[in-house]
Amino acid sequence: MIDKKGMKQMKFKIGVIRGDGIGPEIVAEALKVMNKVAEKYAEEFEYEEILLGGASIDVHGKPLTEEALAAAKSCDAVLMGSIGGDTNTSPWYKLPADLRPEAGLLAIRKGLGLFANMRPAYLYEELKDACPLRDDIIGDGFDLVVMRELTGGLYFGARKTEEKDGVLEATDTLCYNENEIRRIAIRAFDIAMKRRKKVTSVDKANVLDSSRLWRKVVNEVAADYPEVTLEHMLVDNCAMQLVRDPKQFDVILTENMFGDILSDEASMVTGSIGMLSSASLKEGTFGLYEPSHGSAPDIAGKNLANPIATILSAAMLLRYSLNMDAAADDVERAVKEVLQVGYRTGDIMSEGMKEVGTSQMGDRIAERI
Repeated sequence: MIDKKGMKQMKFKIGVIRGDGIGPEIVAEALKVMNKVAEKYAEEFEYEEILLGGASIDVHGKPLTEEALAAAKSCDAVLMGSIGGDTNTSPWYKLPADLRPEAGLLAIRKGLGLFANMRPAYLYEELKDACPLRDDIIGDGFDLVVMRELTGGLYFGARKTEEKDGVLEATDTLCYNENEIRRIAIRAFDIAMKRRKKVTSVDKANVLDSSRLWRKVVNEVAADYPEVTLEHMLVDNCAMQLVRDPKQFDVILTENMFGDILSDEASMVTGSIGMLSSASLKEGTFGLYEPSHGSAPDIAGKNLANPIATILSAAMLLRYSLNMDAAADDVERAVKEVLQVGYRTGDIMSEGMKEVGTSQMGDRIAERI
């Protein structure tokens, strides 16, 4: 396709999962930014609306339909808001576990083959005051990435609840094979090669057989990357080190449950989980991109949510799935400029700054693309 200026125009199909809670609000702001990118770079983005989670339950009675999964597979990438609701009050959580919103999230990850979750944790100079750590710990800031295996481990193992001798007993199975470990390790080492060339592999090898296999396979992969420094760290120590000295980390490589916990800890160390993006990747260029935070149902519809994590997730989509590095740079620069001039949503507000709502923050960033 050729636009009016005679430039060759690409057409990309982007799946859009607005999700639950604050999801529709923050996705709307990310789409503002995407549309400005399309205009600047003479690209065409076709958006495919897809229901997932509670939004799908309300319409279809299940958190993910086969039609929704097929629609996602037809896209070049998927941009997602947040999934789930208030577990104490939402009727979604009175349903069986396999029909609750998060079951749809696990199912789409599995169905799309999204085995690698990448979560950057970067401390903006402008947000140092929001960081809960002391200045002597923060220093010049930190910049790390958590690479989490996403489709194996405890969350996907066999599980059951049964009564034995009048006592209820629940069992969850943690299982990994060497191929699952190898592919996520390769992805982590590849990313480390583009960064500071250090991988910290996190496990519980002093207790778990699955972790001892994890460590063995990671060592084998490391042999193919002599430029990358590899260290092994037990998960409890890693949790402590993230708040003691986050600067020591470059790429943290770990399994599903450990990564779920550590990535949230790493994101909170930056000052607000509302600032951090996330990418779930498969082989090739396809990925599902979402903010690291949850659906925050308590502030849904109030124009209070911070859309920056979703906007930065859109930047990752541009970079890793559409190969639009310059556009991704533009989005990241626009976010930094807006912070530099003092605009803040409530979660990152500090004295002397200018507080804005969800839509106003999106406007400020989009106008700088």
